[in-house]
Amino acid sequence: MTRVFAYCRVSTSGQTTDNQIQEISAAGFHVLPMRVIAETISGSVAANERAGFRKLQEKLETGDVLIVTKLDRLGRNAMDVRQTVEALAHLGVKVHCLALGGVDLTSPAGKMTMAVISAVAEFERDLLIERTQAGLARAKNEGKVLGRPRALSDTQAADALQRLASGEAVAAVARALKTSRATIMRVRDAQVA
Repeated sequence: MTRVFAYCRVSTSGQTTDNQIQEISAAGFHVLPMRVIAETISGSVAANERAGFRKLQEKLETGDVLIVTKLDRLGRNAMDVRQTVEALAHLGVKVHCLALGGVDLTSPAGKMTMAVISAVAEFERDLLIERTQAGLARAKNEGKVLGRPRALSDTQAADALQRLASGEAVAAVARALKTSRATIMRVRDAQVA
């Protein structure tokens, strides 16, 4: 007998998974309460790093069905979703996404849908990289300084080196210049190199 599970996720504690559960029920899927996995965790966390999703994977067996309302419930990006769906398919679990018309993502039609989504996501990623590189090149050509601001001015760095040369400890120099030990060590190491 096929067991049906639901995975529902929200990003913040101010949100609830109730709407997702109702949507799954309205689509005609009867999921026992003990087979609804609901968790509150950011979508930026990969599915296999989520405690609730890992617990779900331990419960799933060949022939089971997993329902999600949207693809973004499963992963942080198209590549993560694809890897998650492939891992579940390897277990013999069918994955249905209501936002895609309830298509089983492990079926041939679902695999094609996932391939198209992955291609579009990769295209978007490439465009973003291209735009970012063009923006950085333009800013550099305009003479803008890129990167994080320096922690110490040239005068402060020279003062730090003088203090170190006179035998002061790194921590004491950092306290005197109101910066971190790591900053003082970078200044010291840059002088040696």
